Amino acid sequence: MRKHRHKNPHSGSEVDMTPMIDVVFQLIIFFIVTIQLEQDVNEQVELAMAPAGPPITEEDPRTMVVEVDQRGWISIRGAQLTHRHFANIMKNRFKKFGEFPVLIRGDRRARHEDIRAVMDICTSVGIWRINFAAIKEKKT
Repeated sequence: MRKHRHKNPHSGSEVDMTPMIDVVFQLIIFFIVTIQLEQDVNEQVELAMAPAGPPITEEDPRTMVVEVDQRGWISIRGAQLTHRHFANIMKNRFKKFGEFPVLIRGDRRARHEDIRAVMDICTSVGIWRINFAAIKEKKT
């Protein structure tokens, strides 16, 4: 037997809340992603000084930030990776999106070979837009 829904004659017209709920969820996702991006930088990585280098004024949203700490460990968004895993990630992203810029945040105490390994993996995949993060001037 089918139940009939009776409208309350005093309630007026009904408002569909679905679009408003969708917008609220989109805002929540946006804020979570934005907050997480700010927290993805490893504060233990000490950048080298480069007072003569040009500042990066325009940041491409497709930029992948790769960190190399003083022990030579590679990480992306806080996840430590082996060289093989890093190479697979770069290959897959390159296949999916084409070329994208890479920003290397290398610790000033890291060995040159460790930074070079990241560069070699990027170029072997076909990525040539590589930048390095450094400190322009010390904050007091």
